[in-house]
Amino acid sequence: MAIGRPSPSSSQTPDPGAARRTSRARGIPEATVARLPLYLRALTALSERSVPTVSSEELAAAAGVNSAKLRKDFSYLGSYGTRGVGYDVEYLVYQISRELGLTQDWPVVIVGIGNLGHALANYGGFASRGFRVAALLDADPNVVGSTAAGLPVRHMDELEDIVVSQHVSIGVITTPPGAAQLVCDRLVEAGVTSILNFAPTVLTVPDGVDVRKVDLSIELQILAFHEQRKAGDEPAGDSVLDRAPGPVRAAAAKLRRAAGGGKSAEPAKNAPAAKGPEDDLSAVMPA
Repeated sequence: MAIGRPSPSSSQTPDPGAARRTSRARGIPEATVARLPLYLRALTALSERSVPTVSSEELAAAAGVNSAKLRKDFSYLGSYGTRGVGYDVEYLVYQISRELGLTQDWPVVIVGIGNLGHALANYGGFASRGFRVAALLDADPNVVGSTAAGLPVRHMDELEDIVVSQHVSIGVITTPPGAAQLVCDRLVEAGVTSILNFAPTVLTVPDGVDVRKVDLSIELQILAFHEQRKAGDEPAGDSVLDRAPGPVRAAAAKLRRAAGGGKSAEPAKNAPAAKGPEDDLSAVMPA
């Protein structure tokens, strides 16, 4: 359900770039725009508990930022709160929702209905935040015709017609990496101007098209980095390497030999020739 206003009529095609262009015209930094959803989530939780007002310190703590940054962000919206009272929760919910373009429904297509595509189709948070799943698309004949979240999975051949007839401007890609760029190209050619990419690959898009990438493996690797630091482990300790995947252990052994830190700085007899830097990188970087 949209927040504050009804869905636009067919003559009012939603434009996800409209809120972004308005923000830029008003001089709102991209970093501030990126934090607005955090504030909205915290404010929505307060609203559901019927909390009428909130101080900048309380809201900042709930959103995970410092209060000075929050007050600066809200100053770009023209919202300064009331000294001694704080911010009106309901008004801020509407104000931020309007700034983000969430006061109307946004039709979305999801391309690639595997496990992740099914999970996203069934995610109830889309509708409550102003996003309507207009269609599910796949190229696999074994998947086409099945249903997910009560919607039929339609063939990719229908993509262009769906984008035009449903006024779709946001596409979600959950395909394997090899198919993602082709799907992206077709979405863009059909008129989609914003893409959320879950495929583990970098997409190339023309100017005027925005891409947001979600890579769960990268996020997990970042968390692993922090966990290692909290535990006080050495980044390349033997106990850690013993549990690492084979390619990582092999790459570490090469580095030790090159630095003279292994059992022998000389290569083993009949060992394959050392490969170049690119081969070493491919051994330690995730696919």
